[in-house]
Parts: sequence; structure tokens; C-alpha cells
Amino acid sequence: MDGTIRTNIKRGDLVHVILKKDQLSGALTEGIVKDILTSAPKHHRGIKVRLEDGQIGRVKEIIEEDF
Repeated sequence: MDGTIRTNIKRGDLVHVILKKDQLSGALTEGIVKDILTSAPKHHRGIKVRLEDGQIGRVKEIIEEDF
């Protein structure tokens, strides 16, 4: 599912995000959404979230909802 639309993402979703440090390499990190940080309804690079382990990144893919 598309990670650029805020309403697609909910707390507890399993997602792939790209961290700031991985923007050049494109490496993805898997995690569970703890907080949604982007307030806009859409963001072309992905909605920014905080994962349960504290890492912050932009959602590239929603793997499973309400994991």
C-alpha cells in the first residue's frame, strides 16, 4: 500500500521505511509504527513516522496493517 498518503498508515502497522542516513543507498528498515509525525494528508517522499524502536523514517511500503 502507498506510504505517501497519511490515512493509509495507522499505529501498529508493519512498514518499510527509509531512514535519513539511508537515503542515498535506498536501504529499507522494517518496523512497527509507534507515531505518525507528518501532519499533512500527503507527502511525495512518504509520511514520516517513528517506529517502536525509536527510529524515524519515511514510509515506503505498508507491509501489514495492525500487526
